[in-house]
Amino acid sequence: METPDRSLLVFTPLRLERAAVGGALPGARVVRCGMGAARARRAAAAAGRPAAVAVAGFCGAVDPALRAGDLVVASAVRGPQGTASCASESLVAALAALGCGRVVVGPIASTRQVVYGPPRRALAAQGFVAADMESAWLAAAAGEAPFAVLRVVLDSPSPAARRPFAVLGAAPRAWLALRRAAPALALWAAAVTRQ
Repeated sequence: METPDRSLLVFTPLRLERAAVGGALPGARVVRCGMGAARARRAAAAAGRPAAVAVAGFCGAVDPALRAGDLVVASAVRGPQGTASCASESLVAALAALGCGRVVVGPIASTRQVVYGPPRRALAAQGFVAADMESAWLAAAAGEAPFAVLRVVLDSPSPAARRPFAVLGAAPRAWLALRRAAPALALWAAAVTRQ
């Protein structure tokens, strides 16, 4: 029988995201899972039994009111296999306690590819606030453990966001926002795993 791991497990899809989060969470196990559904599924299958699971990284805004650097906390994530609920209240409280800036709470759509134009508008019409390419598949790693998703907007659905170098210009702001917000994941894990 596998022994439960009592630590916080944080998945980050990209190396850049892991660099932002890893140093801010010294007591956590931070795993760069890679980008996309297939890599997320493999990472989730190898996760063991952590006390709490979180996903941290960048996302694409679906809500046109969101801007680069805004924080998105998932209330739920939906992918092709269904919807997973997220433990968001404690994470929002932790972000507020750290003074992390604007936080939007809402459902995130996990898609198999980056979405622009009409597909983003369709997701917005369904009530999603953002899109990513991993969270719904990584939710399986949580099992019965608390699960949270913290994403930072890298690009918005505005036409200007698709201009060449727009994402590159937004990347430093998004990276700094993720780095400042990362310690909230430790506060969240302590709150949701307290006996």
